Amino acid sequence: MTGPRIDEELAEHRRFARYLQALETVAEADETDLVATVLHDEDKTMADSAVGRHLDRRAADLLTDPQFASWARTMTAVIAERDFLTCRLREWTLLRTISLGEPWAAEELTGASDWFQRMAATTQIVTSPEALRLLTERGRTRRVRNAASRRLQHPHQPS
Repeated sequence: MTGPRIDEELAEHRRFARYLQALETVAEADETDLVATVLHDEDKTMADSAVGRHLDRRAADLLTDPQFASWARTMTAVIAERDFLTCRLREWTLLRTISLGEPWAAEELTGASDWFQRMAATTQIVTSPEALRLLTERGRTRRVRNAASRRLQHPHQPS
């Protein structure tokens, strides 16, 4: 079972795996160039997926690190043309803001993606009772509302 389409899919899977490996091991000084290179791949969906995984991993690693803001500004410039990636990085920044107890607006939380609301409601990253109350009352899905409610009732237990 081979043919041009299957060969293309195999090549794409191999490129994706190579990108993930390279992004996972890239030196900080080379990160920007590598992300830009990946984003120039002809398969935009695959490139966005690889860079999205990278952003999720790096943002989680840097979330409470003072370097987060500088890293996020640099990545924002590289991913500016990619709506999904820009949104994801903006939401990681909001997650950081809430977790550090910095000012945020209710509309940011209620208007955020399902992914963000799930993260905020189910992880120990967000401990703000105000944020959890808002998600309990106005979370987009029942899953988010229930998880936020459980976190409010039992703040030190994982959801």
